[in-house]
Amino acid sequence: MKLAWLDIKNTKESAVKILSQPNISTLDGIVVDSPESIKNLPPNVDSSVKRIAFVKDKDHIEQFVSLVDIVILDACWAHEIRELKEKYQPIEIGVFVDVVDEPTLQIACESAKNQNWTVIYFKDPTKIPLEIVIAAAENANGKIITIAKDIEEAEIILGVLEKGSHGVMLAPRSLTDAVELATICHQIKKIQIPLEELEVTKITHIGMGERACIDTCSYFEKDEGILIGSFSKGMILVASETHPLPYMPTRPFRVNAGAIHSYAVSNITRTNYLSELNVGHKILAVDCQGKSREIVIGRVKIEIRPLLSINAVSTTGETVNLIVQDDWHVRVLGPNNKVLNVTELTPGELLLGYLASSGRHVGFPVQEYCLEK
Repeated sequence: MKLAWLDIKNTKESAVKILSQPNISTLDGIVVDSPESIKNLPPNVDSSVKRIAFVKDKDHIEQFVSLVDIVILDACWAHEIRELKEKYQPIEIGVFVDVVDEPTLQIACESAKNQNWTVIYFKDPTKIPLEIVIAAAENANGKIITIAKDIEEAEIILGVLEKGSHGVMLAPRSLTDAVELATICHQIKKIQIPLEELEVTKITHIGMGERACIDTCSYFEKDEGILIGSFSKGMILVASETHPLPYMPTRPFRVNAGAIHSYAVSNITRTNYLSELNVGHKILAVDCQGKSREIVIGRVKIEIRPLLSINAVSTTGETVNLIVQDDWHVRVLGPNNKVLNVTELTPGELLLGYLASSGRHVGFPVQEYCLEK
């Protein structure tokens, strides 16, 4: 999880409205530049949300004593940080660096290596300078907070060098920005999916239809696939094309997923029809232990092929169905990382799958009567 800092220094009129929302305490910090802003925070802003003050001059810190948790000073005062920490403890003191060229980039690197908090604004849109700072501070104990101009840039910042900075600071243009900032910063990269063993009960050749291949922008591991199913309450783990084939090269970025009506688990709370997935959509890659990661779709390829229907049942009696291309090279995953060709499945064999706790309406879970058959 990353840190979400909401910058209200220049949004004072709308700040009270934004901060009065009930879910605002999911943020990690509120950034201000005056004692009045701290005193005027709505009562619903939880004490666990850190108060952070940007201070231009070290002598102004005195105004924030007992009001804030962290003070951020301009880098020109970095040489006095140790003395200021001792003087104003338990307030934490960090450094702000405006990176506009090579010398200021080096200042940011030094701060990231030596200070508890380094807040950085990068003038240019390239993320190479941030990569350099993250690499320079590889083994440091401090936190790097990068200023983003919008939510889209915040998402990019969090993925730089596969690590991202420790957090993002954003001035909101709306309540939506505040909520989305917390959402993208707090999403867990590795989500555990509770997989279950499903017993095959019936295999049926059902004729022609459209099926979708999901081509992603990532390599799958050999024990990874995508959870696919005809019913919203039950999915089967369909293997990626990472396993050798006798007549064609492997496609380790692909899952030959299933018929276009099928559901795919795109995150732990959302499903999508295969037919509605598109370039840029995100989906979960899930391994045989239930560990998952979010990956990006690069293409969905829909073609007419013979189809095979697979029925399976859970230990609790829940019926699961999967319709896939009727071909030997399409595979599903079973217990102990077992790779199973769909055309060779027989009743009694065990597959890995996922049972949802509720049905779906437009992809979202909903508690209502829903019979799927």
